[in-house]
Amino acid sequence: MRIQYNAPVTLTYTFISAAFIILKEFLFIDLTSIFSVGGYGSMAITNPVTYIRLFTHVIGHGSWEHFMGNFTYILLLGPILEEKYGSKQLLNMILVTAFITGIINAIFLSSGLLGASGVVFMFILLSSIVNVQKGGIPLTFVLIVILFLGQELLSAFDKDNISQLAHVIGGICGAIFGFSIDKHNSKKIES
Repeated sequence: MRIQYNAPVTLTYTFISAAFIILKEFLFIDLTSIFSVGGYGSMAITNPVTYIRLFTHVIGHGSWEHFMGNFTYILLLGPILEEKYGSKQLLNMILVTAFITGIINAIFLSSGLLGASGVVFMFILLSSIVNVQKGGIPLTFVLIVILFLGQELLSAFDKDNISQLAHVIGGICGAIFGFSIDKHNSKKIES
């Protein structure tokens, strides 16, 4: 038996993010200003790096604990989602979620945004819809919305370094992707 690179988007994303944290923690090369939105670096409209940050903030992490907390979920759910939706479509969903969470944070919040938690919540909600059937809403989706997003809404006013808004926006992206992609795919099958 040999080890297979079974989920290229999920694994490549994990390795790139791990490289960021290795550079930061062990080699003392801190690239946080490139891999963050808002409070960690300038978000000037005239600066081209600003637009890169709207996507790359999902790569950077503040610590190993932060990285491990996010990538435990990503490595658990990513291969399942990549098998269902395909690598290209999953990459597009990650990029769209990164952009939306990044732009909303840059426009509405003065705090910095760093990490993959918006993508994690997108994965969580998306995975709860994996087996959606025409005309139905899976009970797993309803419970996930109540448990995960409900907890984030309750924690929204806590004084911490956690972006509950990115979690909620990521979850909304996952729900939209799940229902719209399955609806689109079922129309293709019926034709």
